Amino acid sequence: MRKFNVLLLCVLSGAMIFTACGKKKEAASEEPAAAEEEAIVIGGEDEAEEAPAEEETEVAVEEEEPVEEEETDTPPEGMYASELTGEWIDESLKDQRPIAVMVDDEKTALPHFGISTSDILYEMVNSTANGGVTRFMVMVKDWGAIKQLGSIRSTRPTNLQIFPEWNAVLCHDGGPFWNDNFYKNKFVERFSGTFSRVDNGKPREFTEYILSGDLEKNFKNTGFSKTYNDYYQGGPHYLFASRSNPNDLSQYSDAVTCEKLTLPFNHNKPWLEYDSESGTYKYFQYGQKEVDAGNGNKQVAFKNLLLQNARLEQLDDHGYMMYYPSESNRDGWFITNGKAIKVKWTKKNDLDATRYYDSDGNQIKINVGKTYVALIRPEEWGNIKME
Repeated sequence: MRKFNVLLLCVLSGAMIFTACGKKKEAASEEPAAAEEEAIVIGGEDEAEEAPAEEETEVAVEEEEPVEEEETDTPPEGMYASELTGEWIDESLKDQRPIAVMVDDEKTALPHFGISTSDILYEMVNSTANGGVTRFMVMVKDWGAIKQLGSIRSTRPTNLQIFPEWNAVLCHDGGPFWNDNFYKNKFVERFSGTFSRVDNGKPREFTEYILSGDLEKNFKNTGFSKTYNDYYQGGPHYLFASRSNPNDLSQYSDAVTCEKLTLPFNHNKPWLEYDSESGTYKYFQYGQKEVDAGNGNKQVAFKNLLLQNARLEQLDDHGYMMYYPSESNRDGWFITNGKAIKVKWTKKNDLDATRYYDSDGNQIKINVGKTYVALIRPEEWGNIKME
């Protein structure tokens, strides 16, 4: 009898459990939303109010992760900051000397090829004849990547005193006898008239370009070092602002607006316009955009503009002239991000870097990117126009 009661009790208990499970399963299938809500709201009303706060805190933490700051301040693996632009470039180029290329800027020479890939571009009057025609000196660090650059023209004494400060090799095609004394300097290494000719339908003086392989051939034939030599003074040439904290010139109370810069070069009448989207100044001349036919007709643009008030000497009656690029405490302008400040520039000698100082005597910090440098004679300095 006792065994029968135990057996009966087990049967009744199983039936109750089966019934209860059936009811729970049925309730779950009828009210899925209630079941999901019950899974989120754990422990009653107090915890239900706290749960959303925890989720919101996690999202905020994700948004505040300093991913961009880390990317801008830390060099990617195998890269270093170029001494010409501050941009990340391949570490294998670290000791490679740049080249300085004389590029014709007469209208007949247009369109230019490869000019948008320059790291630094100098512009200055090349002759007091012909309405003061200008010529470019284009600085390129990664010259092995050049496909076509030019057209190439002659150099002048001014250029022979500027390019050595970069320990560069000058690429040109001849020049006047006024250059001869500067050629004698041991730190002046150059390739002259040894580049390719391109049949572009123009007169011969507009047909010389640096093409792929030309520079390798020139280095081999001359024995010039591809890497920095004993004349390289090293150290920072330009000081670059941090990528995470670019220089917008807001720290200067005397900064002025400069969204358009018109330069007093009367032959090509160039101007630069600030493009806020790219943060660069786009270059125009001869009433049109200055584009690079070798780079998809990309318009030439710069992050930094440096203007130097430089004395000019007339050398003869044929238009040959020379700026004085090695002087102290001369007037200048530094322009970036839509603003401009007055600066002073100093260069001690041909090998010394040109440095720019603010009104407090501190060397300025330019922004990472390409730089445009213009030498302007005192008689035209007051004709610079900023808007």
